[in-house]
Amino acid sequence: MAVALVVVVAALAVVFVLDPGSGDARSRPPLSAAADLSGRTYTVGGKDISEEQSILCEITAAALREARATVTSRCDIGGTEATRQALLDGEIDVYWEYTGTAWEVFLRQSQKILDAGRLHDLVRQRDLQENDVVWTDRADVDDTYAFATAGGALPGVGTLSEMAAHVRSGAPGDVCVEREYATRPDGLVNLQRAYGFTVPRDRLRVLDGGDIYQATARGDCLFGEVYSTDGRIPGLGLRVLTDDKTFHTIYNPAPTIRRTTFDHAPDVAKVLDPIAGALDQATMVALNRQVSGQGRDPRDVAAAWLADEGFVPAAR
Repeated sequence: MAVALVVVVAALAVVFVLDPGSGDARSRPPLSAAADLSGRTYTVGGKDISEEQSILCEITAAALREARATVTSRCDIGGTEATRQALLDGEIDVYWEYTGTAWEVFLRQSQKILDAGRLHDLVRQRDLQENDVVWTDRADVDDTYAFATAGGALPGVGTLSEMAAHVRSGAPGDVCVEREYATRPDGLVNLQRAYGFTVPRDRLRVLDGGDIYQATARGDCLFGEVYSTDGRIPGLGLRVLTDDKTFHTIYNPAPTIRRTTFDHAPDVAKVLDPIAGALDQATMVALNRQVSGQGRDPRDVAAAWLADEGFVPAAR
């Protein structure tokens, strides 16, 4: 009888462990228990360049409110330079930035760091020392730049080296990029140097980032610059080319906070770090697709995800 009882208990334990309903989301403490930010005021910012930035901004604003802070949202400030400057000038207190952007654009480093953890550590140290910007934990999401073609276009072109060869050959087809990528040091100019090609002026189109996906799917753009986590890539059946020379670095998103803001309430990291830990590549693509593919409001997507993960109470 004792042996049988042990077997039953063990079996029940296995069922409990494997039951999806008993996962981390249900056992995770809510953010209201992670830190009490009563009396603290935050202005949360975000870039206006992607659905991902809007979602991360809304997640952060809702999370800080759950921790009893007073929050103002500015989720559509502008491009990278404008949003970063808003942080440095004290117009906002926190926004999500990307490790690769900080390393190559803000800190002006050309060395390629291919280890995500090391890159985050270096950026965290340098940005704090040089600019009084605090980086909290990174998400395991690589929202790197990429180039894509329509699913059935150019089956023999699968890498950026092959894209470069196609452009060099003079074969027809436009290359489409967003304005920011056209001017960044980690963008088009140095990509062309790395791969040894030049896009003729009459074949280079600079579009709003959101327009490139549809234009590439229609064939108006033979090659379109995209973000690797954008939900429109699978939604439109786009095919991403392999960056075979690893030109594009790692772009892990992480909250960045003004040092004076952080020092007044370091417990803010207890709110933000669990959020970063819960985000991964598949999750971010799915969240982005809800906005770009299904037309949902980023605030609603953020609220639903926080509730599903157990960070905030589920709506009744």
